[in-house]
Amino acid sequence: MKTLYLMRHAKSSWSFDDLTDKERPLNDRGRDDAPAMGQALAKRNIQLDLLLASPSVRTLSTAALVAHELEYPAEKIQVVDSIYEATVPDLLNVVRQCPDSADSVLLVGHNPTITEFANILSPSSIPDMPTAAIVCLKFNCARWTEIDQTNAEYYFYDHPKNN
Repeated sequence: MKTLYLMRHAKSSWSFDDLTDKERPLNDRGRDDAPAMGQALAKRNIQLDLLLASPSVRTLSTAALVAHELEYPAEKIQVVDSIYEATVPDLLNVVRQCPDSADSVLLVGHNPTITEFANILSPSSIPDMPTAAIVCLKFNCARWTEIDQTNAEYYFYDHPKNN
Protein backbone atom coordinates (compact mmCIF):
# COMPACT_ATOMS: atom_id res chain seq x y z
CA MET A 1 0.00 0.00 0.00
CA LYS A 2 1.30 3.46 -0.97
CA THR A 3 -0.07 6.67 0.52
CA LEU A 4 0.26 9.99 -1.30
CA TYR A 5 -0.49 13.36 0.24
CA LEU A 6 -0.82 16.20 -2.26
CA MET A 7 -0.62 19.68 -0.78
CA ARG A 8 -0.92 23.09 -2.34
CA HIS A 9 1.50 25.59 -0.81
CA ALA A 10 0.12 27.96 1.82
CA LYS A 11 -0.94 31.53 1.01
CA SER A 12 1.88 33.64 -0.39
CA SER A 13 2.57 37.33 -0.42
CA TRP A 14 2.15 39.53 -3.49
CA SER A 15 3.48 42.67 -1.79
CA PHE A 16 7.06 42.46 -3.08
CA ASP A 17 7.30 43.94 -6.57
CA ASP A 18 11.01 43.22 -6.84
CA LEU A 19 10.72 39.45 -6.28
CA THR A 20 10.32 36.79 -8.93
CA ASP A 21 7.42 34.36 -8.66
CA LYS A 22 9.78 31.70 -7.32
CA GLU A 23 10.99 34.07 -4.57
CA ARG A 24 7.55 35.01 -3.18
CA PRO A 25 7.36 34.22 0.58
CA LEU A 26 4.36 33.13 2.63
CA ASN A 27 2.17 35.88 4.00
CA ASP A 28 0.87 35.96 7.59
CA ARG A 29 -2.08 33.72 6.79
CA GLY A 30 0.20 31.23 5.04
CA ARG A 31 2.55 31.17 8.03
CA ASP A 32 -0.48 30.31 10.21
CA ASP A 33 -2.19 27.85 7.84
CA ALA A 34 0.83 25.66 7.02
CA PRO A 35 1.55 24.61 10.64
CA ALA A 36 -2.20 24.26 11.28
CA MET A 37 -2.39 21.76 8.43
CA GLY A 38 0.68 20.02 9.78
CA GLN A 39 -1.09 19.76 13.14
CA ALA A 40 -4.17 18.36 11.39
CA LEU A 41 -1.98 15.67 9.82
CA ALA A 42 -0.32 14.97 13.17
CA LYS A 43 -3.76 14.43 14.76
CA ARG A 44 -4.29 11.72 12.14
CA ASN A 45 -0.97 10.14 13.27
CA ILE A 46 0.59 10.66 9.85
CA GLN A 47 4.17 9.43 9.57
CA LEU A 48 5.98 10.52 6.40
CA ASP A 49 8.71 8.53 4.74
CA LEU A 50 9.42 11.23 2.16
CA LEU A 51 8.57 14.91 1.72
CA LEU A 52 9.02 16.48 -1.73
CA ALA A 53 8.68 20.18 -2.50
CA SER A 54 8.98 22.61 -5.36
CA PRO A 55 12.02 24.92 -5.12
CA SER A 56 9.89 28.06 -4.68
CA VAL A 57 10.22 29.91 -1.37
CA ARG A 58 6.51 29.53 -0.58
CA THR A 59 6.49 25.74 -1.13
CA LEU A 60 9.70 25.18 0.80
CA SER A 61 8.38 27.29 3.68
CA THR A 62 5.09 25.36 3.64
CA ALA A 63 6.96 22.05 3.60
CA ALA A 64 9.24 23.10 6.47
CA LEU A 65 6.32 24.25 8.64
CA VAL A 66 4.38 21.03 8.02
CA ALA A 67 7.51 18.93 8.58
CA HIS A 68 8.08 20.60 11.94
CA GLU A 69 4.57 19.67 13.12
CA LEU A 70 5.08 16.06 11.98
CA GLU A 71 8.56 15.86 13.53
CA TYR A 72 9.97 15.18 10.07
CA PRO A 73 13.54 16.49 9.82
CA ALA A 74 13.64 19.65 7.68
CA GLU A 75 17.00 18.63 6.25
CA LYS A 76 15.34 15.54 4.74
CA ILE A 77 12.91 17.61 2.63
CA GLN A 78 13.78 16.91 -0.99
CA VAL A 79 13.63 19.84 -3.39
CA VAL A 80 12.46 18.68 -6.81
CA ASP A 81 12.94 21.35 -9.47
CA SER A 82 10.41 19.80 -11.85
CA ILE A 83 7.53 20.35 -9.39
CA TYR A 84 7.75 24.10 -10.05
CA GLU A 85 5.69 24.92 -13.18
CA ALA A 86 4.94 21.18 -13.51
CA THR A 87 2.36 19.59 -15.74
CA VAL A 88 0.31 16.61 -14.59
CA PRO A 89 2.64 14.19 -16.43
CA ASP A 90 5.61 15.89 -14.70
CA LEU A 91 4.07 15.28 -11.26
CA LEU A 92 3.19 11.70 -12.15
CA ASN A 93 6.81 11.18 -13.19
CA VAL A 94 8.06 12.67 -9.90
CA VAL A 95 5.84 10.37 -7.84
CA ARG A 96 6.60 7.30 -9.91
CA GLN A 97 10.31 7.90 -9.27
CA CYS A 98 9.87 7.75 -5.49
CA PRO A 99 11.76 4.89 -3.85
CA ASP A 100 9.51 1.92 -3.18
CA SER A 101 10.89 1.82 0.36
CA ALA A 102 8.88 5.02 1.00
CA ASP A 103 5.26 4.05 1.68
CA SER A 104 4.04 7.52 2.71
CA VAL A 105 4.92 10.56 0.57
CA LEU A 106 3.89 14.23 0.80
CA LEU A 107 4.31 16.36 -2.32
CA VAL A 108 3.97 20.14 -1.90
CA GLY A 109 3.25 21.93 -5.16
CA HIS A 110 1.26 24.57 -7.01
CA ASN A 111 -2.17 25.09 -8.49
CA PRO A 112 -3.74 24.51 -10.91
CA THR A 113 -1.59 21.43 -11.50
CA ILE A 114 -1.82 19.97 -7.98
CA THR A 115 -5.64 19.95 -8.17
CA GLU A 116 -5.58 18.53 -11.69
CA PHE A 117 -3.13 15.83 -10.58
CA ALA A 118 -5.31 14.92 -7.60
CA ASN A 119 -8.29 14.54 -9.93
CA ILE A 120 -6.37 12.40 -12.41
CA LEU A 121 -5.45 9.96 -9.64
CA SER A 122 -8.52 10.08 -7.42
CA PRO A 123 -11.60 7.92 -8.02
CA SER A 124 -13.56 10.78 -6.37
CA SER A 125 -13.81 14.35 -7.62
CA ILE A 126 -11.54 16.80 -5.79
CA PRO A 127 -12.65 20.46 -5.61
CA ASP A 128 -10.26 23.23 -6.59
CA MET A 129 -7.69 23.12 -3.82
CA PRO A 130 -7.32 26.39 -1.89
CA THR A 131 -3.94 27.31 -0.46
CA ALA A 132 -2.64 24.80 2.13
CA ALA A 133 -5.26 22.18 1.16
CA ILE A 134 -4.27 18.51 1.35
CA VAL A 135 -5.64 15.46 -0.45
CA CYS A 136 -4.76 11.95 0.71
CA LEU A 137 -4.92 9.04 -1.70
CA LYS A 138 -4.00 5.44 -0.97
CA PHE A 139 -2.96 3.01 -3.67
CA ASN A 140 -3.26 -0.75 -3.52
CA CYS A 141 0.16 -1.51 -4.98
CA ALA A 142 3.73 -2.20 -3.89
CA ARG A 143 5.54 0.15 -6.28
CA TRP A 144 5.12 3.83 -7.05
CA THR A 145 5.36 3.02 -10.76
CA GLU A 146 2.05 1.16 -10.41
CA ILE A 147 -0.08 4.00 -9.04
CA ASP A 148 -3.08 5.10 -11.07
CA GLN A 149 -6.78 5.76 -10.63
CA THR A 150 -7.68 2.06 -10.96
CA ASN A 151 -5.89 1.13 -7.71
CA ALA A 152 -6.53 4.41 -5.87
CA GLU A 153 -8.72 5.04 -2.87
CA TYR A 154 -9.76 8.56 -1.90
CA TYR A 155 -8.97 8.87 1.80
CA PHE A 156 -9.48 12.52 2.77
CA TYR A 157 -9.47 16.13 1.67
CA ASP A 158 -8.71 18.88 4.18
CA HIS A 159 -8.07 22.61 4.10
CA PRO A 160 -7.42 25.39 6.63
CA LYS A 161 -11.04 26.51 6.99
CA ASN A 162 -11.86 23.00 8.29
CA ASN A 163 -9.42 23.42 11.18
